[in-house]
Amino acid sequence: MPGAPNKRQKREEYRKAHANLKAGGDTSATGGKIELPKKKFYRQRAHANPFSDHVLTYPASPADMDWSTHYPAFVKSKSEGEDGGPSVMGKDIEIADIGCGFGGLLIALSPIYPDSLILGMELRFQVTDYVVNRIAALRAQNQDKAQSTVDGPGPSLYQNISALRTNTMKFLPNYFRRGQLSKIFLCFPDPHFKQRKHKARIVSAQLNAEYAYVLRPAGLVYTITDVEELHHWMVRHFDGEEAGDAQELWERVTQEELDRDPCVKAMSQETEESKKVTRNGGQKYIAVFRRKENPEWPG
Repeated sequence: MPGAPNKRQKREEYRKAHANLKAGGDTSATGGKIELPKKKFYRQRAHANPFSDHVLTYPASPADMDWSTHYPAFVKSKSEGEDGGPSVMGKDIEIADIGCGFGGLLIALSPIYPDSLILGMELRFQVTDYVVNRIAALRAQNQDKAQSTVDGPGPSLYQNISALRTNTMKFLPNYFRRGQLSKIFLCFPDPHFKQRKHKARIVSAQLNAEYAYVLRPAGLVYTITDVEELHHWMVRHFDGEEAGDAQELWERVTQEELDRDPCVKAMSQETEESKKVTRNGGQKYIAVFRRKENPEWPG
């Protein structure tokens, strides 16, 4: 007789059962209940090498990306046939959480910005699977709870958030047009402590230029970390002497504005990393930067 399934097999069976929720499948494998996935079945190394040749699919340009499976409640018209092209969406994505981890910030932002589409972007595939299944379960649990929008009752809770696996250090402009986003979040990024690893940090003069490209003027980049040295690194690369030519495109948001911003509270309290820092009594370092208007061409 076959022996008891090992841990790896149990994890795979569990993930398959919860993946059914994404397609509205039956819940018999989960006891007939719609339950949130458990992180213990989606364990993966804390860090992923952004320079590795991961097996990833990505659009050649933002116009080639079909978002209908991510935000079905916001589809304006579906494409027909294999060559019909992407479905037409009623809204564009406005907020991106780069390195979204287990999705705590996405869940917190969904009711704060019910009129905005929010996307989590994560490189680790098992972590991404967890977030996707978590959102599917939350949608199923709250399908009768409509969110209030500026136009009246809107789609039910959590229909405006989604996540995908990608490498933003390589492919961010493949997903977003110039000036499309209003907010970007960089929450507790990998500090890459060794100096030879600093090139893998998610903030650099080159990457900041890409953030400036996809952000609209007055758009915001939110950063938070519990590593003081990394905090100073990010500040220097946004508005310090290491910002290079991109320095003209950023200004730091004042503390008075941060105190009024609900996003600062959400990223300080609702992400899994922020909760861990709180439990351990650690310090959180926050800085937010505003995208300036494009500088005038020299006359």
